[in-house]
Amino acid sequence: MNFIDRLKASADRFKSIVCLGLDPVLEDIPLEGSAGVKIYSFYESILNRMIQTGTTPSAVKPNYAFYAQYGIEGLETLIKIISIFQKEGLPVIFDAKRGDIDKTAKAYAREAFEVFKADAVTLSPYLGLDSVAPFMDGYPDRGWYILTKTSNKSSADLQDIDAGGVPVFMKVAEKIISWYRPGIGSVAGATYPEELSRILGQFRASGKEVPLLIPGVGTQGGDLEKVVRILKSSGDVRIHRINSSSAINYAYKKNRSMHFADAAVLALKDLNTQIGF
Repeated sequence: MNFIDRLKASADRFKSIVCLGLDPVLEDIPLEGSAGVKIYSFYESILNRMIQTGTTPSAVKPNYAFYAQYGIEGLETLIKIISIFQKEGLPVIFDAKRGDIDKTAKAYAREAFEVFKADAVTLSPYLGLDSVAPFMDGYPDRGWYILTKTSNKSSADLQDIDAGGVPVFMKVAEKIISWYRPGIGSVAGATYPEELSRILGQFRASGKEVPLLIPGVGTQGGDLEKVVRILKSSGDVRIHRINSSSAINYAYKKNRSMHFADAAVLALKDLNTQIGF
């Protein structure tokens, strides 16, 4: 089963196209202990409550930096967290945004897929094909999400530059098609729905199945309704994932009377309902 098949299977199984970002902020975790203990207990509690209630995402996305900032303890905790979510059948997208020359890329690919045992990884295309190919050629059953039009405010600084009549982000979309293997995907932010629609239209016109990872809903202010409408007009929505991180992780902050895990489950349930998959 390749990565696209796993995306479809998890969407069917969990009745969701939500990707839950696992981005720990120690100051917002209402638990005691060392960094590793707090982070692991926090996400284990949320996962257990999700399983108990039958309300789950259909992928998770830990961001490497949120763990690496705590050194070896943080990275060891990341490995444990990836393991417990994978045991429940949830694909894990390793958000590391790697991009380097081919020899270094091979080392990064080994890190992502053999050390952390991720199902997919986010990648920068800035160095071209030889920085991406080691991930695809060395691990053909995994997924590789290429940064295309990111959700941050200054993404336009480079991604919107005119490149022969089209913006750079559309040139990246063209490259994704030319580099195509089953499992290659695209990161396109919910904060730019018109650009997301252009990117998705390019992929659809190519006849290739290119899964989108869509950050930016929730605290970043992405228009969920527009995103859902765009996805539902584009074919099989099961291959795409709408990411939400802090709005679910720290939902308890809006209702301090709730246990953090209960609040997270409620926020996830609401997001699943709004998407209407």
